[in-house]
Amino acid sequence: MRKPLLIFATSLFSLSLLSPARAETVHFTTEEYPPFNYRDGKMPVGATTEQVQKVMADIGVSYTITVLPWIRAYNQALTDPMTCVFATAHNEERNSLFKWVEPLLIDRSVLIKRRGSKVAATNLDEAKQYLVGTWREDYTATILRRNNFPRLDIGNDFKASLKKLMSDRIDMMPISEFYFDKLKGEGNAVERVAVLSQQSMGIACQKDFPDDLLSRMQTRLSALIADGTQKRIFLKYGLHLGN
Repeated sequence: MRKPLLIFATSLFSLSLLSPARAETVHFTTEEYPPFNYRDGKMPVGATTEQVQKVMADIGVSYTITVLPWIRAYNQALTDPMTCVFATAHNEERNSLFKWVEPLLIDRSVLIKRRGSKVAATNLDEAKQYLVGTWREDYTATILRRNNFPRLDIGNDFKASLKKLMSDRIDMMPISEFYFDKLKGEGNAVERVAVLSQQSMGIACQKDFPDDLLSRMQTRLSALIADGTQKRIFLKYGLHLGN
C-alpha cells in the first residue's frame, strides 16, 4: 500500500510546485497621460486604466497598477517577470519585445502647435523645419526619426513636453487625437498640424508572461469591446470612439 501512496504524494508535491506561478500577482505599469491613465490622488484612474481593472477583476487575478515616468514603466515591462505596461503602441519595433493584449484603443497621433505661434506648417514635410518635442522611449520618437525629423527635443514625459509647447520652448509635439480633441474642447489654445500615425494601443507584457493568462486577458478585453463596455468607459471620460 505504501508505494501507491508515495506516488500520490509525489504528484501533489509536483502540483504544488506549479501552483505559485498561477497565483502570482500581475504588475501593471503606466504613465501620467490623462485622460487615459493617470493618478487621482494616489489612485490610478483613466479610460485605459479602467479597462485593465475590469479585465483583471473579471478573470479573478490579483494585480497592481503603478504610475511611473514612461521610461521606467516601459523598461520594467521589458525586464521584470509578470509585468505589463499600458497603453503601449504596438509597432514593428516593439512587436517581438512583448506579448500583447489589445486594443485598449485604436488611436491616431497628430502633431499639434500652440494657437497663435509662428508655426506655419500644414503637413509633415513642412513640419520638419521646426523643433518637435517628444519624450524618452515613447513610440512617437521612433516615428519622428523614421520620418526624418531632424530637430527633436526629447523630454522626460508627456506633461513636460506639453508645458514646453504652451510656453513656446518647442514648436510642435505629437499627441493622441483623442486627447487633442479633449484639450481643444476644454478651450486650450492648441491646433492640429497634421496626422503623424495610426496605431493600436494595448497592454504589453514581459516576453515570458504565461500564455494561458495572456489568453484569458485577451478574451475578456475582446468581450468588453464587443458588448460596448469599452465605448461606455471612453464616453465617461469625454472621449468619442470613431465607430
